[in-house]
Amino acid sequence: MPTSLRTAYRERLAQGEIRPDVAQAAAVEALSRLEADLDAAGEPGFSFFGRKPKSQRGVYLWGPVGRGKSMVMDLFFDSAPVAKKRRIHFHAFMAEVHADIDVWRKGDAATRKARFGQSKGDDPVAPTADRIAGEARLLCFDELQVTDIADAMILGRLFEALFARGVTLVATSNRPPEDLYKDGLNRQLFLPFIDMLKSALDVVAVRGPVDFRLDRLRAARTWLAPNDKASQAAFDGLWTDMLDGAPETGATLEVLGRKMRLPRAAGGLVRSSFASLCQQALGPQDYLAIAERFHTLFLEDVPCLTPARRDAARRFNTLVDALYEADVKLVALAEAEPEQLYPEGEGAFEFERTVSRLQEMRSADYVGRVRD
Repeated sequence: MPTSLRTAYRERLAQGEIRPDVAQAAAVEALSRLEADLDAAGEPGFSFFGRKPKSQRGVYLWGPVGRGKSMVMDLFFDSAPVAKKRRIHFHAFMAEVHADIDVWRKGDAATRKARFGQSKGDDPVAPTADRIAGEARLLCFDELQVTDIADAMILGRLFEALFARGVTLVATSNRPPEDLYKDGLNRQLFLPFIDMLKSALDVVAVRGPVDFRLDRLRAARTWLAPNDKASQAAFDGLWTDMLDGAPETGATLEVLGRKMRLPRAAGGLVRSSFASLCQQALGPQDYLAIAERFHTLFLEDVPCLTPARRDAARRFNTLVDALYEADVKLVALAEAEPEQLYPEGEGAFEFERTVSRLQEMRSADYVGRVRD
């Protein structure tokens, strides 16, 4: 029998892993109610009368980053009395959904049957919902946000089908439901999905005054140089601490029709190398997509730069600008301090602006900024 959510949360408090937080406590109560509802409903079994499984009233936790939404949801996921359950980042889930739709539309009958167990019909939503519901009675989404019109146009029909198949939803988000896909193209077509969420889920604001993730960054050095064993150990340790047990699920961003794969990502955290981001043919739109998607970038192996690496230096300038404007936190493992990265030669003058921003981005004031 798994430990109940309330018990698991109290154990963390008693061990000093977390501090008392009224907003988190409200989230625990809402999820404990759902835990009890799922337990009372029991696992759906075979019925001679064709009785369909019933979706329980879910929970939507929203608030700024670092308030413990994902931590509380993870404790709930571990304790939820459901055999078929899945915890996944929302972007990864939608990538799977679009892959399903693509297979249904382009695959032959044999391919459809292999993936969905069926092959007839023109509408991909029903077989996609059947596949998802067959794998999970409880879906827990981390960081539900909608910025893509392709996602916006499919969500209403998909979740109507999932709820009809007895799937229960829990989600975390940085925004309240009414702000999802805000100012998006054809947003009026998305509004029924918002109404559906508010009808099917309890909406709980988790907006405590303490950003626990920022507390960890404030207590650590965010620019680690030189790139020696001690700095590498500190960099790896802070990454592990910030993950707080979450798996590295990776992320795929679509930019101008291209797909950019970032394998070391978890929620709003991403880890990458200087070579991957600044020595590849990436441009401003790629860096803006990263800055929009993630709240913290761990960038390793930042080298000293010279005119021979001027293209990489330009890309680094652009990356830093995108991060700075979006209040993204930067943790860097570098060969030298910012002012020593590009001290002389052609391009060094232009790099001075980046040095200034890097110095500010390691300051307590910058690290302490709240990003909604």
